[in-house]
Amino acid sequence: MGKKSEALIVGLTGKNASGKGETARLLQKFGYQYHSLSDILRKEAAKRGLSDTRESLVELGQTLREQEGAGVLAKRMLQLLEGRNYVIDSIRSPSEVIVLKKLDHFLLIGIDAPIQLRFGRAMKRGRNESADSLDDFKRMEERENSSNPLAQQLDECLRLADCIIQNNGTLEQLEIKLIYFLSDHKFPIKGP
Repeated sequence: MGKKSEALIVGLTGKNASGKGETARLLQKFGYQYHSLSDILRKEAAKRGLSDTRESLVELGQTLREQEGAGVLAKRMLQLLEGRNYVIDSIRSPSEVIVLKKLDHFLLIGIDAPIQLRFGRAMKRGRNESADSLDDFKRMEERENSSNPLAQQLDECLRLADCIIQNNGTLEQLEIKLIYFLSDHKFPIKGP
């Protein structure tokens, strides 16, 4: 995908269980095609015969950044996109943000919520990425918020966001906040 592409791309960043998935589903409802940087990691893990646990994917992401450069996941993603509107989920490295911000039509939305609420959501969804206690959940987040530019840096990604949506209410409230932000930036909010 070239720098002058007319595709509109909304990137999503945020901590575990903040509501990025729900935001992505809303964007799909508005006509954006979904892609996730985590899916790139899952495919690479399968290719290498690795587990797809959260910890394994975090390690693989760091390995790929060491081997191919810090923005590798965003660069690989851009090779998959062709001229429509997209939502790209799971942006966890400032270098990925830098690669995507070189595009003409890119907005980064940070999704956040209080940690206790996020932990409750993670426990409800029951994926293999969830911690067993709030303390475990906090430790997991600390590991995913490194100062190493080749590792995940969620707080820095949130600082680079064009807007941060506090997702501490209902899905309807989240949708209203998202519509307001997209409209303000002249990004479409109609379905396919």
